[in-house]
Amino acid sequence: MKIRFGYVSTAITLWDASPSKTLTFTRYQQLSKQERDEKLLELTKLNLSHTLRMLYFNLAHEIELYRLSSSLVPLATHPEVFWDFVTPFKKEWQEIGELIKRHQLRVSFHPNQFTLFTSPQTKITDNAVIDMEYHYRMFEAMGVEDRGMMNIHIGGAYGDKVGTIVRFHENLKRLPPHIKRSMTLENDDKTYNAEETLLACEKETVPFVFDYHHHIANPCETPLEKLLPRIVQTWDHVDLLPKVHISSPKGEKEFRSHADFVDLEFIMPFVKMVKELGQDVDFMIEAKAKDQATLKLVEDMSKVRGFKRVRGAAIEIK
Repeated sequence: MKIRFGYVSTAITLWDASPSKTLTFTRYQQLSKQERDEKLLELTKLNLSHTLRMLYFNLAHEIELYRLSSSLVPLATHPEVFWDFVTPFKKEWQEIGELIKRHQLRVSFHPNQFTLFTSPQTKITDNAVIDMEYHYRMFEAMGVEDRGMMNIHIGGAYGDKVGTIVRFHENLKRLPPHIKRSMTLENDDKTYNAEETLLACEKETVPFVFDYHHHIANPCETPLEKLLPRIVQTWDHVDLLPKVHISSPKGEKEFRSHADFVDLEFIMPFVKMVKELGQDVDFMIEAKAKDQATLKLVEDMSKVRGFKRVRGAAIEIK
């Protein structure tokens, strides 16, 4: 079996390469019309340029997984700003997309924690739909809407897990079908655990992005070994390998926080489960040291007997 590794948003090895340069609405209001337009264009162009730098960095290190920044376009979903962020940058979006397609890179987005379909407030659901449409529009601009996926959490339980999950399924009907097809769900470290998230994924025919760290922080009654085959099956209807989020705790007192690097000992029980299943899988590394944590984990894992590094960011396990 084979594991590929990737990281989130910014290669910290590169100098000043953040693809998330932003503009607050307060600052935006202080600018003239011309200054506003110029600032939005300037920052978006810079973010797209830095994204391209990241992709070339990934290619040089044979990193085939990458989570794009959700903040590529400043104020893209603000109700008082909504602007055309595609037309002025058609060339840049297409250049990024061509690189992704040519090298068969796996890319994704992870909309923020406010993108929820569990809220009793209609406005929250409206905003969630707008945010998902924004992410999908970026995929379209790149020409990768057929392969890019957007990952979200079920959300808060509002004091009633059962009633809220019913509302989640109802609110999700508001999401256009073509966008829902690009959606994945992830288990949470405090509310909906792996088993509860899996049930939602099976009901909605949505792939499940399993987060091992979250599972340890918020376990379920059914053993993970029994859930894993079903988790894998949620990916059967898409042409992608199952994806897993990997991180380790910052410490006992900050167990839910991500450490700078990934502790191999912490994740090995899960790696062994996947090995027993014989399932190829993609690991998205959620660590503060980003690309450095990813490559270090690959190196650490390659030293384990039976684990062989076959690419810059890929391990084969026998």
